[in-house]
Amino acid sequence: MAGTKDGGRLAAATNIRKYGKDFYARIGAMGGKMGHTGGFYANRDLARKAGAKGGRISRRGKAKKQ
Repeated sequence: MAGTKDGGRLAAATNIRKYGKDFYARIGAMGGKMGHTGGFYANRDLARKAGAKGGRISRRGKAKKQ
């Protein structure tokens, strides 16, 4: 039943039974505490420069002359 709605409901029920009613609240809180809106969010100009740099780099290599 993996990958179906019914399987998901059974898995959720098992998690709640094994780890408590607040299982999903706790794992959601962990993820929320990890983010600190740093990186490119904090410096839009740096994000623009990095994107431009990446855009200039070709992944195809040099064109072969015929």
